[in-house]
Amino acid sequence: MKKSVLTRYRVMAYVTGVLLVLLTLGVIAKYVLDLDGADAFTRAVGIAHGWLYVVYLVFAFDLGSKAKWPVGKQLWVLLAGTVPTAAFFVERKVTRELEERVADGAPDVVKA
Repeated sequence: MKKSVLTRYRVMAYVTGVLLVLLTLGVIAKYVLDLDGADAFTRAVGIAHGWLYVVYLVFAFDLGSKAKWPVGKQLWVLLAGTVPTAAFFVERKVTRELEERVADGAPDVVKA
């Protein structure tokens, strides 16, 4: 597996995570605090997160298929972009697991 596959995933995990946190804050500002401008902010961030989440799904699926992950792990990584801050923790765990394999040029092996 190439390092670029992991890098693409990491970038999209952070982008998706940040946008989801911003979206959550926007929803709180809109519905709980009733702030002016929160509606437009929430709409813009929601649209951006929705489209970029699709890109995240593609990159995460590509990473999982090249890493030969079982279906359960693959779903866990794919869904990380839907829970605020989960993408950050999942990205860190996945990166630690795969960086050694990428650096060593080791063949793709399933880790339990």
